[in-house]
Order: sequence, then C-alpha cells, then structure tokens
Amino acid sequence: MPHARATHLSRRGLLAAGGALGLGAALAACGDDKGEDTGSEGQAKGGGSGPWSFKDDRGTTVKLDRAPANIVAFTGVGAALYDYGIRVKGVFGPTRTSGGEPDVQAGDMDVSKVTVLGNTWGQFSIEKYAALAPDLLVSTMFDGAGTLWYVPEESSKKIAQLAPSVGISVYDRQLTRSLERMAQLAGSLGADLKAARVTQAKKRFEAAAARLRAAAKAKPGIRVLAGSASDQLFYVSGTDLSIDLEYFKALGVNLVEPPESAKKQGGGWYESLSWENVDKYQADIIMMDDRTSAIQPADITKATWKKLPAVRAGQVIPRSPEPILSYDKCVPLLTGLAEALEKAEKVA
Repeated sequence: MPHARATHLSRRGLLAAGGALGLGAALAACGDDKGEDTGSEGQAKGGGSGPWSFKDDRGTTVKLDRAPANIVAFTGVGAALYDYGIRVKGVFGPTRTSGGEPDVQAGDMDVSKVTVLGNTWGQFSIEKYAALAPDLLVSTMFDGAGTLWYVPEESSKKIAQLAPSVGISVYDRQLTRSLERMAQLAGSLGADLKAARVTQAKKRFEAAAARLRAAAKAKPGIRVLAGSASDQLFYVSGTDLSIDLEYFKALGVNLVEPPESAKKQGGGWYESLSWENVDKYQADIIMMDDRTSAIQPADITKATWKKLPAVRAGQVIPRSPEPILSYDKCVPLLTGLAEALEKAEKVA
C-alpha cells in the first residue's frame, strides 16, 4: 500500500510513505448535509439534471441541487472516473513524475488538461482549488476514521469550507468492494455503467480473477511477498488491510504475513526491515511497489537484495498498492500475478 519518507512517521505519514502501509489522522467531515440516507450500501441518486446525492463510506450523505460538474479528486480517483467517462477539473497527489511524464497513478488521464493542486505529499493549493469553483472533492480513505487521502490535515478545514467531499474506503476490505463503490459513484455522476467498455472491462476482470484463483490452486506452495523499497528500509506488507492483498488472499494466493507484533510500528500495515535483514522471510515471488515514491527493483543496489532467491530467479513483479479503482485498470494486477504464479519455480 502507501508510504512516507519523513523520519518523523506520523500516522498519515506512514500511509504516504511505506509501500503497503498506512493509517491516517482523522479529518473533519466537510460539513456535508447528513440528512436522509440513500441506502445502507451507500447508493447514489443523480446523473441527471435534477438533485444529486451520494452516501459515501464515512456514512456522510452529500446533497446538491444538481450533479456536480466541477469535480476535484485525488489523482488515482480522477483516473478511475476517467475510465468511466467522467472528467475532473483538478487533481491532487502524484500526477507528474520529476521528468514531467504522467505518474503511474494518473492512468489514462491527459494530465495537461487538469489543474494540478499539488503533486507531492502535503501540497494542496487552496487558491487554485477555490479558482476552480469546486462542486465536489473526492478522495480515497486508508483508515476507518474518515481521513481523506492526500488532503493536508493542517488545511483540511479551509478546504472543507469550499465544497462538500466524498470518501471511498480502501481500508480493510477486498478490492471488489472498493471497485463497486467507485462504479456507484461514477454512475451517480452520469457514467453509463451499461456501456460496452464498462461491461467488457468487468468481464475481463472476472476472467482474470478466475485465472488467478486457478493459478493459486495449482501452485499452493509458491509464497508471494509484497514489498516496498526506500533508501534505508525494506517494507514487507501485511495482508489484512490492503484491498488488493486481501483479495489475492481470498483467491487463494499464499502470501507472506508478518506477525502482528512486527507490524505494530507500521500501524498494522507493514513490517520495516533493515536491508541487512531483507531475507527474513522466504518468498518465491516478490511483488514490488510500483509508485514513484518507492525505489524500483532495477534501481536497488543492495547486495542483500540481489542475493534473494526470487530476485536471482527473476521472479519479481510490480504491485500497485493504490490501485486505480476501475475494472479496466485492475485487470493487469490480476493477470500479472496469475502469470507469475503459472511460471514460478519454487526457489525459496
């Protein structure tokens, strides 16, 4: 999942920094109207010319006179909505790399056509946000406290005064649930959920899930470790909070699970290891954090890393700890792991 580079690891910092990590400090809800529920499962109303409402994963119901047109979102959320045909006006979070290319979390969005309010952790231009005359802010949540991902805690109250917000949970649940919730939100905003591109993407996702389940069943002894690299530490992700890992586990993948005591410093998300101890867990396949905040496998120079059996066997694949929540973008996550399992040899 997510990770932070600061030496002072606040609860929110753990999420922004670690690789499969995360917790978060509570943000105040955005003063949204908490009138009638739209259903216990957070059903949405809208997508037309009349009133719009949506009950998010905080239990907050946002009500507007019309469906929001000026939407600002965390980059990954904007990318997911883009796949449903919904265009956002502005984004915050990793959007462009240091070389100016679209960040992996931007998906297929044309980043030249959105206003970037902040590209790194802690950046969020309130001035640019206000200039967009936002109707709605949307982000994910990596905790149970309602913390909106990448919304700076110190300016959250000012941001909340400018527009209501919707939070989609990516905490302690399986990937399929978060995908369903994003689809519901997109539908409420006017997306055609019966369009061929949407229904076909979901069918591809279901086929990829079946393939992964079959691959895991055929190779029950292959152990898979989810990791993330920084200069000083190697993070081993636990499987109990991350939506992708919880889903992979449910499909039968044999994932490495650090003990709860070892994950305590990482808020329950991960265990931090020195590079000298990177071989603590035996693994046949290593899935590495593909975000730009993490060091990529090709750039890891540590001798202890290069000696790992999975590394020497070439059984290292990418992982997206912050999946773009569209069926289209999640298909490669399943097929990549399924293919790795199908080809994997027992090396650990």
